[in-house]
Amino acid sequence: MKQDKRMFGKILMGLLIVFFYAPIIYMIVFSFNEGKSLTHFSGFSLKWYQHMLESRDMMESLYTTFSIAILSTLISTVVGTITAIGLSKSKKVVRDVVEQVNNLPIMNPEIVTAIGFMLFFITFRVEKGYITMLLAHIAFCIPYVILSVMPKVRSLDPNLADAAMDLGATPMQALIKVIVPQITPGIVSGALIAFTMSVDDFIISYFVTGQGVKNLSIMVYTMSKRVNPSINAVSTLVVAIITVALLAINLIPAFVAKQQEKGRGNGSKPLLFAVAGVLVVISTIGFALHGGLKGSEKPYQGQTLRIYSPGEYMGENIIPAFEEMTGARVVLELFDSNEQMYIKVANGESYDILIPSDYMIERLIQEELLQKLDQSQIINMDFINEEVKNLSYDPGNEYSVPYFWGSVGIIYDTTKVTREELEKDGYNIFLNPKYKGDIYLYDSERDSFMMALKALGYSMNTEKEEELQKAYEWFETCVTTMEPEIVTDEIIDNMAQGRKALGIVYSGDAAYIMSENEDMGYFEPLEGTNNWCDAMVIPANAENVELAQEFMNYLCSYEAAYDNSDFVGYTSPNEEVMDDLYGEGGTYEGINAYIPRSGYEMDESFVFNERTRKIISNLWSKVKIVASNVN
Repeated sequence: MKQDKRMFGKILMGLLIVFFYAPIIYMIVFSFNEGKSLTHFSGFSLKWYQHMLESRDMMESLYTTFSIAILSTLISTVVGTITAIGLSKSKKVVRDVVEQVNNLPIMNPEIVTAIGFMLFFITFRVEKGYITMLLAHIAFCIPYVILSVMPKVRSLDPNLADAAMDLGATPMQALIKVIVPQITPGIVSGALIAFTMSVDDFIISYFVTGQGVKNLSIMVYTMSKRVNPSINAVSTLVVAIITVALLAINLIPAFVAKQQEKGRGNGSKPLLFAVAGVLVVISTIGFALHGGLKGSEKPYQGQTLRIYSPGEYMGENIIPAFEEMTGARVVLELFDSNEQMYIKVANGESYDILIPSDYMIERLIQEELLQKLDQSQIINMDFINEEVKNLSYDPGNEYSVPYFWGSVGIIYDTTKVTREELEKDGYNIFLNPKYKGDIYLYDSERDSFMMALKALGYSMNTEKEEELQKAYEWFETCVTTMEPEIVTDEIIDNMAQGRKALGIVYSGDAAYIMSENEDMGYFEPLEGTNNWCDAMVIPANAENVELAQEFMNYLCSYEAAYDNSDFVGYTSPNEEVMDDLYGEGGTYEGINAYIPRSGYEMDESFVFNERTRKIISNLWSKVKIVASNVN
């Protein structure tokens, strides 16, 4: 019986190890994948490590992560330890109150703490960046240190310090040579927890950062918006660093103990050398990364351009090349949605360039949050395709310069779905029982409702509540009978691997999918679709308008536009680039998703309407609730 229990315990332990470590091993293996897929291993390669090392953003995020983790750990450990010792000598009432206050941030949901820090910095007009992130990390690490140190302090003989001073020690000597050695295990535990919390933190860091400062968690989050295997490489590097740190933490004390047994030297020196070595390495990396652009004077030397863009939406060479050309420093911040971008801009956050979608540009113009462009400074606008000029949201392009454009359509597996079926059913193919459990819906309220409204023969810009309600009912039927999977950008890799028969997708993502899998096709339904355009605009409170227009002009040039579109996959507004990438020998040769349909009378672009937006947002939330209940 006991033997069976032991066997069961071993099996359970083995399963737990597999559960915890299999994903990490999987990630490490795919960091050496030759292909871009995150699920299909196509051969061994170090290309993603090379890409990681060449990416300034990734290396800066590593530097930010570990420099803040080390600084916040050192400071919070000192403050937390002194606080814990001080509390042990305080009155019971004071001690109880402070302990309850200390437990509050630990018990609080992290999002509440994050918003609290953000509001604090906004209220006192503290510019967000590296310092605000460091202060926030110190603040949320201190309670964990106090919590770890307090039990060891309580276990001490209360007369220990007095006895040391009776024997001639000063108060400081009694603290350092008597008290601290006794509570060292608690201090080390608190420091390790603080370090882990800092390295791991995403939510608080995301809300308190600014000026383009990103730690690793923020970087990985933004990279995961599109297929980017460098995520695996940078994550593997972090695992390696943490593993080395853990080995050092465990092996150095053993080494020190052996040296002390042999009576050799000061046992604390190896630890001091190790810490000093880590700090030197991080300082060296920081100097290399933050040395800035030096050399000959350039037209915009010393200026900083702040760009606010969707995640994973810019070619990897664009910013380094522009910085090299102008001498300016570019700070790129990323947003998840147009609505998130709007909140920051409407609240006075200062940027030099925004890259929103058409309907949001219309809103920003209406609310006078943008400024008109000096058309004479953007001479490369002559190379822009006429299809994306003078659009309804900005006639005459007085405020905007096209960045990418495209459509929304159906990505489908040609071995499972025929074009004849698509032409016959259009969007209603998502109600065809033949594809039950084999479809993806896209988690975008605007584009999803566009699909339902078009399937019912309505305009996607309808303001009629009864038509919006019928679109909701269309979705309700879909999610209750078809078992769809509602996803975001994971559809890209999943469809590239042929995981399902069809799904809704943006044309640029479809172009990538088709370039990875020749069995995939892209179809724009005859009922019409959303033809969208994202563009660069300058906020009314921009500080570097001339530099912003220089960047816009640069991105309209052939070289920059080619690099941008080739890397991201969305259609370039530069007509020559579009033709070359689609033409013979181009990256997207013959891939129809790269060239959006134009001139079709049933296609539309979104028009901003706040009332309709709120209705659609509420209805889409109800759709997702129904879907979750069905599943």
